[in-house]
Amino acid sequence: MLHNHPMTATLPGPDGQPRCRWCGAAPEFFAYHDAEWGFPVADDRRLFEKLSLEGFQSGLSWRTILAKRENFRAAFYGFDMASVARMTERDVARLLQDPGIVRHRGKIEAVINNAQRALELVAEEGSLAAYFWRHEPDPATPDPAQAVSTSPTSIAISKDLKKRGWKFVGPTTVYAFMQAMGMVNDHAAECVTRAQVAHARQAFTPPRR
Repeated sequence: MLHNHPMTATLPGPDGQPRCRWCGAAPEFFAYHDAEWGFPVADDRRLFEKLSLEGFQSGLSWRTILAKRENFRAAFYGFDMASVARMTERDVARLLQDPGIVRHRGKIEAVINNAQRALELVAEEGSLAAYFWRHEPDPATPDPAQAVSTSPTSIAISKDLKKRGWKFVGPTTVYAFMQAMGMVNDHAAECVTRAQVAHARQAFTPPRR
């Protein structure tokens, strides 16, 4: 889910404190915003899930994806990479009949393909987390303008993943993933959660191989 906003784009949350304005689009966004979006993630399964769901979100609303997230988890074995990598054309046909998820053949096949590519990446890099976090922009670099949908880092990661055979990992999808998994803090300047994310990031040690 990609969120771009001007520096003043906030609205009062349920507690009256300012939140990123996009939370107002759906009631369920507040919990996702306050507890997940932008907080650093080092767990490979969660990283694979986040990147997969960002791929499914392409061309759709994040509300649609968030509402179906538990169904996606059930359909893709909790995003366990080894289990997803073993899925076959029979599984694809079954999921194309599953109204609980987004029934898009290309995106379903991409998740299975990407699970196979992810296992190759883990064998090479030690973990998905080690791979992604080694691309982290220099913390001393100023945050990008909050109207961007890509960054030099997202373009570089996208290019490398595509070279490795991943699908549905364009620069915009990768940037949304970077926002979601905490590689960049794109909470609005006045958002009460921005400082919480910054504190969590300071306490977080990026995994290395």
